[in-house]
Amino acid sequence: MTSAKLLIPLRIPELGPSLGKLITGTGGDVSGFSLEAHRYQLVTKIIEMGGEARRLAASDDRAAALGCLGRDAWLAAWEEIVGPIAESLVERLSAHLEAEAAAVRMPARLRSKMNIDEVERRAIGARLGSAGADLIPALDDIQRHGSGLIEATATDRAALDAWQRAQLMAARRLEEAWMLLEEVVAKELDAWKAVGDEISRWRKSLWPVYLVGTAAGSVAVWAGLIWGGVLNRPAWLIGLWEALRSLST
Repeated sequence: MTSAKLLIPLRIPELGPSLGKLITGTGGDVSGFSLEAHRYQLVTKIIEMGGEARRLAASDDRAAALGCLGRDAWLAAWEEIVGPIAESLVERLSAHLEAEAAAVRMPARLRSKMNIDEVERRAIGARLGSAGADLIPALDDIQRHGSGLIEATATDRAALDAWQRAQLMAARRLEEAWMLLEEVVAKELDAWKAVGDEISRWRKSLWPVYLVGTAAGSVAVWAGLIWGGVLNRPAWLIGLWEALRSLST
């Protein structure tokens, strides 16, 4: 049976440098929509995962250490920020559409059709989440190379090296996923701004006003011609007039 002393030390790679612009930032807000708090949350989560993995590895709890930087842990870190970003984005977009509708006094019935419904909310979340598509293969590599490290000995050095490279690759892919996420957010803002611009151009239809005005004008002209003697008074009008007179006496 292999002694714990013969196991190869589980050295956790330093992930910070490979996170790149996730650490330094990419220049601030995306079209006025701030992502900085979410970026900081993601970076903090990854750094904490690495720190906890080192602590557990030093305590010779190899399975737990590997789990801290396992596929599920990386994926959870990504999903934990995509969900809140999608929710914040939908709130921002909904407020913008509502403001535009209120500015042109759009009726509530039409406003409800312009709201972002649950189906579209899920679609926005899916589009944001898809920015991490290229992260998945790197996470699969982590799982594959890490599966045999719990009992890896000095002869398994290549397996440890491969796992460490997979961790660094995951960090780089996470950076790329974040940058793509920013692009997707910008596209969503532009797309829904176009919807807002369309709402801002809405004007209440004036055909009911024209219809009523035309009808009222026609009646007024007809009445004037009758009272002026140009047209004969119809029998029903004479009867109505006599009835009104009898009621008043």
